[in-house]
Amino acid sequence: MSEGKAMACDAFPSSVIFTMSVVVSNLTYTHKNAETPALDNISFNLPAGTRTVIIGPNGAGKSSLLALLAGKRLVDAATIRIQDQDVFRNTPAGVTYLGTEWAMNPVVRGDIMVSHFLDSVGGYRHKERRDLLLDILDVDLDWRMHQISDGERRRVQLVFGLMAPYDVLLLDEVTVDLDVLVRDDLLRFLKNDSEQRNATILYATHIFDDGLNNFPTHIAHMSFGRLPTPPQPWPSSDLALKFGSTALYQVALQWLKEDRAHRRELEKNGLKLRGARRDQTVPSDSETFYKKYTHPFRWATTHSHQTPDTIIAISHIVLIPQREMPNARHQEIPQRFSAVQNFWYTLSVLQHAPADLNLGVSTY
Repeated sequence: MSEGKAMACDAFPSSVIFTMSVVVSNLTYTHKNAETPALDNISFNLPAGTRTVIIGPNGAGKSSLLALLAGKRLVDAATIRIQDQDVFRNTPAGVTYLGTEWAMNPVVRGDIMVSHFLDSVGGYRHKERRDLLLDILDVDLDWRMHQISDGERRRVQLVFGLMAPYDVLLLDEVTVDLDVLVRDDLLRFLKNDSEQRNATILYATHIFDDGLNNFPTHIAHMSFGRLPTPPQPWPSSDLALKFGSTALYQVALQWLKEDRAHRRELEKNGLKLRGARRDQTVPSDSETFYKKYTHPFRWATTHSHQTPDTIIAISHIVLIPQREMPNARHQEIPQRFSAVQNFWYTLSVLQHAPADLNLGVSTY
């Protein structure tokens, strides 16, 4: 679990807790070593059987909230209850969390057949749901996990995560790799599953195609770690009147525009600026600007007796291991550098190296 700090005030009355599937009261959470809270005074409650779409810009706190609801981040004190159980002290059964990091796990990128993988995680116990999801998500049981695309791997994740019945489902951007047809079929399945079994779903997404419009029973707006609009029923006549549209896409677009305008106001008052760095004293087409803002290895030019007149453009660079570069020695690319740093390091060496130096670098 990740560590952080959380504070909570008095919980909702017990009568509310017993009738609600999800209860969060006055939650403030700060990531370890962070200066500002990721979540600031969050409170809401959701009845069983609701489907809530959480809308907000990148960095609004959606992922942090879902991870806390799943009990994946440790907090000192908080009122977060699911199915009337404290998610940290008595983790409730029937809570499923699916996030984007799963597909990057090396374990699920190994050389294993999908059928064997699903059997190893108990797929045989839920054969009917598993087979239904295999059909909906168009998954081939003969796929090998190390050979398939990110989108196909995401489909396998969804079969794995959804084949066991859940009471509360927490989805964090898990449809991002799916094509529009599969995403639409998945949302239909989730909606029917929620209605038939009275399951609760919280879904954070940035994808607002037509299939999403009829999915939620509630929508919520997150911004800068807060909930300016806690979960409210959807469709909403109030929001339709405010934004002049009953399309979820238009509501989300207007909320995000408001968030951006608010951030720009904060920037005027001292918040760190985003976007391009603008220094009026340094022309953006000058070599000084190039060295100051784009070159991570300025020492390569400052230690040279000559300043290059031109910047060499290289479309591709092939780096040869040192054992194949007997004349290079000190020109070996440091192993700790990233690919981008390797590019600029090599570019610097090429600009200042003797013409007859064998760098073991091919450009084409």
